[in-house]
Amino acid sequence: MTVLTDHTAAREAVDAGLRAAAARLPAPAAHIAAYHFGWTDASGSPVQANSGKALRPLLTLLAAKAVGGEDAWRQAVPAAVAVEMVHNFSLIHDDIIDRDSLRRHRPTAWKVYGVNDAILVGDALHALAFEVIAESGCDRVPAGTSLLAQTVRALIEGQLADTRFETREQVELAECVAMSEAKTASLMGCATALGALFGGGTAQQVDALRDFGFRLGLAFQHVDDLLGIWGDPAVTGKAVYSDLRNRKKSLPVTAALGSGHPDAPELAAIYNATGQLTEAELRRAADLVEACGGRQASRRAAEMLTEAATDSLGVEGLRAEAVEELTDLAASTVHRAN
Repeated sequence: MTVLTDHTAAREAVDAGLRAAAARLPAPAAHIAAYHFGWTDASGSPVQANSGKALRPLLTLLAAKAVGGEDAWRQAVPAAVAVEMVHNFSLIHDDIIDRDSLRRHRPTAWKVYGVNDAILVGDALHALAFEVIAESGCDRVPAGTSLLAQTVRALIEGQLADTRFETREQVELAECVAMSEAKTASLMGCATALGALFGGGTAQQVDALRDFGFRLGLAFQHVDDLLGIWGDPAVTGKAVYSDLRNRKKSLPVTAALGSGHPDAPELAAIYNATGQLTEAELRRAADLVEACGGRQASRRAAEMLTEAATDSLGVEGLRAEAVEELTDLAASTVHRAN
């Protein structure tokens, strides 16, 4: 799939914006941020590590292109940088909350530098996102700032729900969907809406592209939750059965627990037990989620949401080439392996 005529220049522009923003931090914080983004190793030496899919900034740039034409992505680079800053602030904090030791095949920031420093660097990236938006010079800064702030609030609401689910014996599927909408879908919807805003889109186009990103974001979370159970650690960069190990009430798990299947009580018993799960228990839990239909339900939901997302792109005035690229990106996201 070819995304953006000038894809290399677009990725380089976002990377340069991220590096310039991170360089504003005090030296110790900048050091940790550079490690987290994959620019350096733990000692600060430059490396070519995996810096992530950059899906959200790519969505921002494609949305700008959809409303403004081939070169409109350039004026949306600050929005793309801000979205990626917010995303990475949430990743650093999520890794601490979940006690995840690996991300992108490397030890997480808190494992290398400690919890306190990692929290503070996450906070700093959050603040930098708003600085980048404010200094962009775009006449839509007020609307963009408001949208980003609302999104961060939703993201935190989703994270709070996620952590509370871990201590509850029963979580309804509708609650889990609402949590995923807040925690994941809201930021993807923000990414596409900001791109449309900064690209000069109409209110109708901004709404349509936000809807596209939101639906795609929920589809993304369904797939992410599947990978959190069955993903290959060599591909995902996370430990096998990572979500089960943390007893996360993820979308496939919640669907399985509420399925009414005869095996659902056994899965509930594993989840409600105390102490660390053994490897045998983790394997059994994964088998039970599948037997109870959780795996199939999340796969089907992801496909339906992706179809609904692409339907959102039928709004008048969007550039056909960009719509095709967004559609292709949606399909590849749902069928991804990491």
